[in-house]
Amino acid sequence: MIRKSLAFCGVLLLAGALPGCGYNDIQRNDEAVNAAWSEVLNQYQRRYDLIPNLVEVVRAYAAHERETLEAVTSARARVGSIQATPELINNPQAFAAFQQSQAQMSSALSRLMLIVENYPDLKANENFRDLQAQLEGTENRIAVARRRFIQAVEQYNVSIRTFPNVITARIFGFARKENFQPENQEQISQPPQVNFN
Repeated sequence: MIRKSLAFCGVLLLAGALPGCGYNDIQRNDEAVNAAWSEVLNQYQRRYDLIPNLVEVVRAYAAHERETLEAVTSARARVGSIQATPELINNPQAFAAFQQSQAQMSSALSRLMLIVENYPDLKANENFRDLQAQLEGTENRIAVARRRFIQAVEQYNVSIRTFPNVITARIFGFARKENFQPENQEQISQPPQVNFN
């Protein structure tokens, strides 16, 4: 009779402790990270889909800028070669490769936009202006989606490192997630040089 009472008390104690173990919070935070990552991928896909149209419009006006157009096309191909899945955020090496390919894409697009400055007829082209506006809007959406992803990862990482969730996280194998890192960390950590001469 005493053993049954002790077992019953143990079950009640365990049932009372489960809501406070943090498992559900960790699950919610993990799902928030996955949802935020899906939105980042959605916006990158939107940019990826806009690029061929943009390249074609520029090609019609700036045929001799072949090198830059090829750089944009090859950067797009590199981005397309990386399988962007929800599991990507759990693989630090794949995540870093994905970030690098997206940074190369951004750099190639920046060079393309600089070339456009040399072609007033192209800048006046209605199709180009529409595509440029869509690309600018997409870049803003990417920035917002990345910020939300960063916040979701931060919340998840904090949740698995605080007590009592840290115990639950270790028991169930929840690991820290990688976050976005700027490609040019050394460059941006230096103070800007201002020269008025």
